[in-house]
Amino acid sequence: MAKEEFPGWHGTTIIGVRKGGEVVIAGDGQVSVGQTVMKGTAKKVRRLSPGGNDVVCGFAGSTADAFTLLERLEKKLEATPGQLARASVELAKDWRTDKYLQKLEAMLIVSDGKDLFVITGAGDVLEPEHDITAIGSGGNFALAAGRALMDSDLKAEEIARRAMAIAADICVYTNGKLTVETIS
Repeated sequence: MAKEEFPGWHGTTIIGVRKGGEVVIAGDGQVSVGQTVMKGTAKKVRRLSPGGNDVVCGFAGSTADAFTLLERLEKKLEATPGQLARASVELAKDWRTDKYLQKLEAMLIVSDGKDLFVITGAGDVLEPEHDITAIGSGGNFALAAGRALMDSDLKAEEIARRAMAIAADICVYTNGKLTVETIS
């Protein structure tokens, strides 16, 4: 079956929220093929610890592609300990210029508790303007909800959870079974 004929894989909403000295990355668990939910409990948020430095990553897109990128990010972090920005830029450069990596279909949200970035295959390393970012099929819904909650007294985790609940109510490719990782 040609790639164009295969029904599209949909799913994933990932949000990153930085507030009050904490960064929370949360992701839903739904993976859909066409109109069918294939799995409801996928874990799309992971903690990496290269060289003893904690980094939390959330991914949207192809799982195999995302794991390839996470492995490469981990190697970049081992080569530049404690320098998430530098490792992210190096990954984005490789992703943009390497013929094999260019074919990977995924996006990442990464944080070391200080920095918060979105890394894309277009060579982008984006730091959110409003201390909140989101990717995936329900990303825009989660982003809008989260931004509306940022001025409240809620902590980062509660903002992420409420924003994800709103996204799950709107996006049919997002569910409420969350994986949440916090890093200070």
